[in-house]
Amino acid sequence: MLPGDFISGYRQLDAALPNALTLAFDGDALLLAGDQPAQLAQLPAPAALYLIGEYRGWAVQLALLPRDAELAPGLTATPLRAAWGVLDEALWLIAGRAIQLATFHRTHAHCGVCGSATVAVVDEAACACPACGHRVWPRVSPAVMVLIQRGNGALLLARSPHFRPGMYSALAGFVEPGESLEACAHREVLEEVGVTITNLRWFGSQSWPFPHSLMLAFVADYMAGDIVPQPGEIEDARWFNRDAMPVLPGAGSIAYRLIRSVLDAG
Repeated sequence: MLPGDFISGYRQLDAALPNALTLAFDGDALLLAGDQPAQLAQLPAPAALYLIGEYRGWAVQLALLPRDAELAPGLTATPLRAAWGVLDEALWLIAGRAIQLATFHRTHAHCGVCGSATVAVVDEAACACPACGHRVWPRVSPAVMVLIQRGNGALLLARSPHFRPGMYSALAGFVEPGESLEACAHREVLEEVGVTITNLRWFGSQSWPFPHSLMLAFVADYMAGDIVPQPGEIEDARWFNRDAMPVLPGAGSIAYRLIRSVLDAG
């Protein structure tokens, strides 16, 4: 979630705010100078600027660089995932809001209805088509995560083919149109590992900007079935005893906090 002392806002800017905290993106990469966001004076002229909120009394502006912008010495274009642990956690979370808005503007340059060029709405996070009047807002994709436990305390964890070596996590999948979160949890578990669950209970949520997910986490109890990994989706799934956990997701993820909370509760 965003820091408690961050106030969301949005406005397209005609000129840069000289004293604002600037979060600049070159495509999907955040520009850093060492372990801090690049300062405005270090950047090439932005292609677009947006006020995206206020943090501890400082305006926060999003700067989108033009394609093939030449970076000054000392700046690095860093994928946001790789910036976890480099940036202060609060700044990383704010950068998560920024990159979702950056992705939205980059991927909605043209109208999905008529194909005409869109324009950014000045005072709202939206793009509008001057030709047909169609308007779009940043996409948010809800995804349900379920950590399954059984009576002996073991946890059912799985790994996707794209996970880093040795890492396992809770099961997760996107909510389908017309589906409730609870129905999604039961469906995804059955599809991905072939088991059924009961006693589904809420844990928490997290915005996950890769590229625009909203993770909604639950804990559930195993009911029945043998583990059968879904081909192409699940590389391996198994029960892990609490004293023999595999490599877990990064500490910045709700998956880690979900698993850790169950382990710590005993």
